Parts: sequence; C-alpha cells; structure tokens
Amino acid sequence: MSLLGRKRKNGQPDPEFSELELARHRQILDPYMEKKRPPAQIRDKMDIAYRIEGQSVEIFVIREWYMDRTKKIEQPSAKATYVKDRDFWQVSWQRADLRWYPYDADPEVPSLKGFTKIVDADKYGCFWG
Repeated sequence: MSLLGRKRKNGQPDPEFSELELARHRQILDPYMEKKRPPAQIRDKMDIAYRIEGQSVEIFVIREWYMDRTKKIEQPSAKATYVKDRDFWQVSWQRADLRWYPYDADPEVPSLKGFTKIVDADKYGCFWG
C-alpha cells in the first residue's frame, strides 16, 4: 500500500517494503488479526484491522461513529515502524492529542512478531485501553 505524497524530513518519500517483505509481514499479521477480531456477528459495528504504509504497520479499531451510526471511524491503537539501518521495530501508541509516542515499556523490538506480543500483552493499557 502506498502513501502518496508522504515525505520524510529530508524531503525524500518514505521507502516501501518489497513484495517479499510485505508477504512475510502479512504471514505474521493476518493470523494475529484473525485471533484478535471480534465475533463475526458484531464486526459490522466494531472490527480490528491493520494497514502497512511506507515502513510502518498500524493496527486500528473500526467502529460506528456515535453521531451517525451509518458512518465508520478508525481509531488507531498501535504502530510499529521499521528502522532499517538499525534492524528493529519502533513501537508507538497514540495519545488523545492524536500524536504517536514511544511505548515506554518496550519502545523497540527485534521483530514484527515481537510487536504483536507487546500489543497483545498491553502492559500499560495504552493500546486497548
């Protein structure tokens, strides 16, 4: 998935994962998301999904908007950004000010699988409340 127009501080576009890397990431994320998703009968009201943009994986909740039940909103829960030159994933969570902050308990993990374990444990209640 492409993030059109997104630029890094140096003006260069965010690099994207190769097709092989995307396939590897999906092999980890798809089973994890299937395990975390709510029962099928309520998925039209609330669901969980992920997206891969640039070098980041973002997990978010999809739910009905309280002002208009016909509209859906996305609430970001967790994000991991791959730092290629140091070969680790930076773990972040989004605060009420809508900015991403490092997850203090484990700000860096060596693998995407490690990221899913941290999100699952949610030691500080940052990802799922």
